[in-house]
Amino acid sequence: MESLAYQTYDVLQAMENDTGYHIATLKVDGGASRNNFLMQWQADILQARVNRALINETTALGAAFLAGLAVGVWTSLDEIKEKWKNDLEFQPLMAKTQVDDYLRKWHKAVTATRQF
Repeated sequence: MESLAYQTYDVLQAMENDTGYHIATLKVDGGASRNNFLMQWQADILQARVNRALINETTALGAAFLAGLAVGVWTSLDEIKEKWKNDLEFQPLMAKTQVDDYLRKWHKAVTATRQF
């Protein structure tokens, strides 16, 4: 399960390297987001806030919001942003030195797997 957080870390690092933009908050939804251990681990590994959506499946909700925006139900993206509700926010609790150790071991395991 922890590998989900490590993989997310790697993707976000690539995004940050490409854009120069630091991601301080990750908004999450879906089945895995209901696991409090995983969400706390994600916050710790990312050293960022993780906000879990109140509505578990926001993909369909997002499509509905965009359709509503297209036909005039909502007039702006800001109006839609106000509709997004947070269930719980996870704050990083783990020391950065511990995170760095876990990430070093993760990347060592990935390298070993690629060489297998």
